[in-house]
Amino acid sequence: MALPDPTQFEMMVFDVDGTLLDAEGYHPDLVSLIRRVEEAGIVVSLASGRTLPNVTPIQQSLAVSGFVVGENGGMVWDTHAGFPIRALADGARAREAANWLATQIDGLDPAGIESNRWRETEWCLKEVGDFEAIRDAIAASQYSELTVVPTGFAIHLTTPGLDKASGVAFALEQRGIDPARVIAVGDAANDIPMFEMCGHAIAVNTTHEGVAEAADHLTDARGTAGTIEFLNQFLNSIN
Repeated sequence: MALPDPTQFEMMVFDVDGTLLDAEGYHPDLVSLIRRVEEAGIVVSLASGRTLPNVTPIQQSLAVSGFVVGENGGMVWDTHAGFPIRALADGARAREAANWLATQIDGLDPAGIESNRWRETEWCLKEVGDFEAIRDAIAASQYSELTVVPTGFAIHLTTPGLDKASGVAFALEQRGIDPARVIAVGDAANDIPMFEMCGHAIAVNTTHEGVAEAADHLTDARGTAGTIEFLNQFLNSIN
């Protein structure tokens, strides 16, 4: 894998689920590698489909100094740089759409995933296997302006124009960082907008259509092992 020139970048933005975390938690080497990235002068930020209350403890456990983008771009918190929590959309329309979908698709639970109790800008459904049915129903409905995004962990109903790229762009603008000086690392379809915006993109999986094609590089290993592979190679290129 041809690596980006470390001197051209000042931040890395990581997806969380499937990239930093899997069902078994952190890879044993992850925390020390992430901290070495920060020690090398590159700020580490997180951009996730999780809510802020879900993703902020992960930021704290990694002891990184970047920002947190939650809800696929809907929520931005950059406490390290002194900025308040910002909600970039209103999730009421997505919640309405979930309730309507329950009248159209047998067995669909409009309450969705448990973390919806903290969700402010979107709504997430558990029925990952029904993605096509949900997508097609929304497209033919009065909620057709909403975007339907599968992540492998949930199906997100989001406001148009709201994605990881818009959330990360907002956070970068607050800090005065050029997106061209940012490396994005992810594994799923909701990472593609972030890949396309940032200066360099690393894909660690090929499960979702279009992810590898949107990235500048694909790791040999998959998932969190791919992230470890990339971090080791990147840090070795600095030394």
